[in-house]
Amino acid sequence: MRSLWPTGGLWRHGDFLKLWSGETISQFGTQVSQLALPLVAILVLDASTFEVAALGAVEFLPFLLFTLPAGVWVDRIRRRPILIAGDLGRAVLLATIPVAYLVDAVTLGQLYVVGFLVGVCTVLFDVAYMSYLPSLVERGEIIEGNSKLQISASAAQISGPGLGGILVQVFTAPYAVLVDALSYLGSALFLIRIKTGEAPPERVESERTSLWVELKEGLRFVLGTPNLRAQAGCTATSNFFSNVTFAVYLVFAVRVLGLSPGVIGLTLSIGAIGSMAGAITAMRIARRFGIGPTTIATAALWGPAALLLAVAPPGDAAVPFLVGGILLFGFSAVVYNIVQVSYRQAICPPRLQGRMNSVMRFIVWGTIPIGALLGGVLGSLIGLRETLLVAAVGGALGVLWIVFSPQRHLREMPEPIHDDAVPEPAPA
Repeated sequence: MRSLWPTGGLWRHGDFLKLWSGETISQFGTQVSQLALPLVAILVLDASTFEVAALGAVEFLPFLLFTLPAGVWVDRIRRRPILIAGDLGRAVLLATIPVAYLVDAVTLGQLYVVGFLVGVCTVLFDVAYMSYLPSLVERGEIIEGNSKLQISASAAQISGPGLGGILVQVFTAPYAVLVDALSYLGSALFLIRIKTGEAPPERVESERTSLWVELKEGLRFVLGTPNLRAQAGCTATSNFFSNVTFAVYLVFAVRVLGLSPGVIGLTLSIGAIGSMAGAITAMRIARRFGIGPTTIATAALWGPAALLLAVAPPGDAAVPFLVGGILLFGFSAVVYNIVQVSYRQAICPPRLQGRMNSVMRFIVWGTIPIGALLGGVLGSLIGLRETLLVAAVGGALGVLWIVFSPQRHLREMPEPIHDDAVPEPAPA
């Protein structure tokens, strides 16, 4: 009798399945928390538009402060213990919110502190996570691995916000955050069970011992590689303007469109079907059209997707606009991310994976708190809908980085850059 369980590719890789399972659980909890945490500020603490936007900025501030040194640390030690510690730290921090609410002590200050410290844990986890995958699977399996992981993220985006909206309405926003705390605990338990031994970090014998000198090597690799430089610029531009959008989106949906948490969550869930479609088809699209054309086509869709949100009318008539915008953005962003992350993992020497990923994260996520703060300022000064329109126009410009780079001609996944070709910084 034929087994119903898939047997090809990474389906046979037990430790990858554990990594995938843990990340899947965590992704579902995170989607709940991303809706619930700002709703704690909006519904429980009656926070202003700028205070809600500032919460988003605080959550991503660690990507400006700690991402670059995190890459050096990740290249110096084994990565799985960092992943486990990051999960456990986030579980404990988020659990303090429902506990404080239970004793009527939750404050906006606590949300800022928890958001910042969770961000620190996420910085370490993300840099280690993106560097750990290439050591767990074969080079030819990297795109498949990223696609499978993105399928989980997309599935969480589909059902997570809807579940979050229901949990917020039934149990209140602070208790919904507890779901995310438990998800991180579950993720850590799966990571602990991975049996594949991780090789000690590869060190090059030289006088390079300082954090700054090792960091400069990662900076030179990213900024000295034209396609990585273009990828960083495109993604950073998108993240900047998309977070102008995200900073005011929930306030806009609640106070301008008049939607309930349940309806907001439902629109996010339905719209996230686009993310799932992107995760499932990304590998085939990239093989059919090539790395460069796929990147250009998907990045070009970000502006139109944001415009649909900005022009949504009040009331229930807004739902098709919100669903359409989220669906279009989800599909294009997921295909773009799978292709681009797989590309940079494939070309980077193993000993530079942590620093390469940290430099990329610093550039592309470092714009997030700036965009979030600008969204809060613009939302207060010119209005929420007008802010969304500005963000839609700005987001459409990101694709120009790829259009005017050598990446536009790239068809196949290239071979890794040989370690000898990486520029060597002078000893400190």
